[in-house]
Amino acid sequence: MNGLTPTRPSLLLQLRDTGDQRAWEDFVRIYTPLIYGFCRQRHHDLSDADAADITQEVLNAVARTVQRFEYDPARGRFRSWLLTVTRSKLNNFLANRQRNPARAWGGTSVVQRLEELPAPEEETNWDRDFQRRLFEWAAEQVRAEVQPNTWQAFWQAAVEGRPGEEVSANLRLSVGAVYVAKSRVTARLRELIASVGDEPPNLEGIVK
Repeated sequence: MNGLTPTRPSLLLQLRDTGDQRAWEDFVRIYTPLIYGFCRQRHHDLSDADAADITQEVLNAVARTVQRFEYDPARGRFRSWLLTVTRSKLNNFLANRQRNPARAWGGTSVVQRLEELPAPEEETNWDRDFQRRLFEWAAEQVRAEVQPNTWQAFWQAAVEGRPGEEVSANLRLSVGAVYVAKSRVTARLRELIASVGDEPPNLEGIVK
């Protein structure tokens, strides 16, 4: 795993610097699928274009307010703040649709639609999707950094949960090499996720 890209300071801190265009591009790349997916899951009647518009509204809101966001673990997590912004923009969109009969959906009230999913379940699902999206993003980075056999050893052993002996035979690596690959790639994933999140990475349910 030589040549791994050094981890930069926390992405959330970098966003405080309006001149850090790369940080903002990373933020958009990481969180756009999460926000878009939430909108589509929360309201199945949304079109792709509507979900994309709401996602852009969320990103615009983040861009306007992130410099004033004070990260304090004792007061709340970034992911919770982002959920609040996302839900607010989605609710505003639905309310606007409700006020415009020509564009409203089938007469179902906004209140009914907003109550379709209880808040605790909504937050649980958001947290799960948040962690999975961070893993997907980090996996893209690490896969490009390591040799194909290293990545496959990690994936088969850690994600698919195959025994080390089976992975060893599949890839023609020693069992020791398989476990070293699993350990080092997992550590790198955790490092990257920690650099863009607001708390220690949680790979439970993803990495075995």
